[in-house]
Amino acid sequence: MGREFSPFEVGARFRVVPPRASLAESSRIDLVMAAGAFGSGEHETTRSCLELLQSLPDLENARVLDFGSGTGILSIAALKLGARNALCVDNDRVAVDTCKLNCELNGVGESVEHLCGTLDRVAQDGFDLVLANIYGDILLTAATELLSKASPRARLLLSGILHEDNFDVRRRYRELGCTVVINRMLDEFTTVLLQRG
Repeated sequence: MGREFSPFEVGARFRVVPPRASLAESSRIDLVMAAGAFGSGEHETTRSCLELLQSLPDLENARVLDFGSGTGILSIAALKLGARNALCVDNDRVAVDTCKLNCELNGVGESVEHLCGTLDRVAQDGFDLVLANIYGDILLTAATELLSKASPRARLLLSGILHEDNFDVRRRYRELGCTVVINRMLDEFTTVLLQRG
């Protein structure tokens, strides 16, 4: 298991806290994360995604697909911002179990469906928001299939993309009809917010 961590703030709206922390008496939204093998949200790509998520308008009632969901922190954040439900997909059983635990800790367990497997096992489509904080090569390989799960005008928040893969990822998703809304360069990785045409 991972180390315990101290509460920390992300952007203007979130605070990430361990399960035994006292919840903030503030306007911030607490994201409760069990200390596990997948971190608790400190990584620059996770922080970047959380910062962009809190700036998105009209998440109310959105259907979320979280591909490579890990701890589930991004789906949990989206649900706490008003999304209706989420499907979390990861091919690592430990990640899926960690995600389930974190969803329960945050009181959103009933709004989340979990799938241990790959994208081709996802039967649903029409997702309003697609989250994928995974490596750029996977985002390139999965691009067509990922977009087939998205609704028209859906937003795709992609991260985990190394600097050297950023251009190829943006070009591939543009070829498939997406518009790049934000392209954010981090220290080592990049985050791209897209809108499906």
